[in-house]
Amino acid sequence: MASEAYGEGTESLVAFAKSRDSSDERLEQCGIYESKAMEEDGQLKENAWNMGRNEPMSKRQMKKLMREKQWKDQKEQRKQKRKEKKLQRKLERQTRSEEAREESARKRFKRDVTPSNLRVALDCSFDSLMVLKDVKKLHKQIQRCYAENRKAAHPVKMYLTSHSGQLKTNMDENDKGWVNWKGITVTSEHFSEAMKKEDLVYLTSDSPNVLNDLDATKAYIIGGLVDHNHHKGLTYNKALELGITHAQLPLGNYVKMDSRKVLTVNHVFEIILAYLEKQDWQEAFFTVLPQRKGAVPACLPVSTEQKEAEDDCDICDATENGRASEALAQEDNQPSKLKCEEQGTKISEDIDGET
Repeated sequence: MASEAYGEGTESLVAFAKSRDSSDERLEQCGIYESKAMEEDGQLKENAWNMGRNEPMSKRQMKKLMREKQWKDQKEQRKQKRKEKKLQRKLERQTRSEEAREESARKRFKRDVTPSNLRVALDCSFDSLMVLKDVKKLHKQIQRCYAENRKAAHPVKMYLTSHSGQLKTNMDENDKGWVNWKGITVTSEHFSEAMKKEDLVYLTSDSPNVLNDLDATKAYIIGGLVDHNHHKGLTYNKALELGITHAQLPLGNYVKMDSRKVLTVNHVFEIILAYLEKQDWQEAFFTVLPQRKGAVPACLPVSTEQKEAEDDCDICDATENGRASEALAQEDNQPSKLKCEEQGTKISEDIDGET
């Protein structure tokens, strides 16, 4: 009985193995047939594209074949684009790493910053006197002031007063990040309401008072106005109306310019920051003023100017004497020139007679 059972089990194993081998052969044959079918299908498509087909082809089939051929033709282009994108991502990572290093360097530099107690306010109460184009220019100047104050060695306490109207609308539309500005007080109040009246000093080029030094207990007001000199004396008259102190920067004592002395908002602000750092007005002016202003150092002492004037007079006298001698020489040579001209005329007449 045991042998019979063993024989039956053996026969079942052999049958199972045979069936498995036959199934593997069938699967292998099916795979071969499928691969052959795919190759034949691809060959048929290629022949249909290159040589055409006898049976009619629908537009849908034609478009499909065109897309497949285009996909094959653009293989190298796609490969090149992938390489370019990979290289671009690499460059972007390098740029971000460099910016991160620069940012960390700036942060390290800011640790040595010594803030100043000086207050500087930008008076933006002239909104109704400007067109939108000038309001946009004022916005850029305010951005420059904020940026320079952020990286200054001695940043001041910055105020933006009377912030409303066109300026606020333009900043809300084009610079929404201004609400996150740090180190600045933005208010719709007038500067006379935001600060004590006795601490105010309005900086205006029309003031007869010259500012020789900056007082840390004062608040200096800069008029936020871009009018291309259409409203002369406006800020000075405003200071008189409010009854507050007014002064002008000592520009004329240190600098001589070809253009007018009226400076932009950011130039005045940057000059104050430069003076706080360098403690020298002339160096502060020449650090900030652009070249188009034609700024040169102020006049030399009187004694030197007088000496130069005397030298200029001597040169003028010598020049006049030289011109006089040249005139006498010309008068002496005049008869000989006349004689030569007469001889030339006579020779020309003789030639004309011969011809």
